[in-house]
Amino acid sequence: MNTNVDPAELQKFSELAHRWWDPQSEFRPLHEINPLRLDYIDRIASLRGKAVLDVGCGGGILAEAMAARGARVTGIDLAEKPLKVAQLHLLESKLDVTYRNVAVESLAQEAPQAFDVVTCMEMLEHVPDPGSVVRACSALLKPGGHAFFATLNRNPKSYLFAIIGAEYVLKLLPRGTHDYARFIKPSELSAVCRSSGLEVISLIGMTYNPFTRVYALGADTDVNYILCARAPQP
Repeated sequence: MNTNVDPAELQKFSELAHRWWDPQSEFRPLHEINPLRLDYIDRIASLRGKAVLDVGCGGGILAEAMAARGARVTGIDLAEKPLKVAQLHLLESKLDVTYRNVAVESLAQEAPQAFDVVTCMEMLEHVPDPGSVVRACSALLKPGGHAFFATLNRNPKSYLFAIIGAEYVLKLLPRGTHDYARFIKPSELSAVCRSSGLEVISLIGMTYNPFTRVYALGADTDVNYILCARAPQP
């Protein structure tokens, strides 16, 4: 199987891996939005006691948070350095998380219908074939399971806010973090989900107020959004 990965993207995040758990580092936005995402996922899918897969888990910020809510979490990533950071942090937190260096497509062949919940946060816009990731996530879900995809919309506003604003003006992210051409419209992601056998059940936006420095979930999906889809019941 050809690995669905961009080596330049892996290198980018590997170089910053040692700063993953520093809440004032380049990963500060991830730390600040994590509670919002966690509550949204838990509200819809009820994490306690569930088998959960975090695709593109990086240093484990969301994976550990879901485990703290009572889930049995597997985190996968193709970047080895962030995974090592995640494993080291796990020695301190002692939460129920297993980390693996494996592609989601490979795991889908190895363990189909193994998970109640699959999360894929801020990853689709970093891979050559996002559709392949969505199909694999669908294959990994148990009947009735939930998949959550967080990514960036593609329009002039998202270019202004997510690249010019976040990377150059506010410097919330390192320059070059995102490639606008890889942003994905909700309609496009919804279509891929449906063609992969998933039912789209929820779409919510995430906004950032640069004056109050507060993130919020709401109806505005123009820039960041989370799409929730469900695998059909038998």
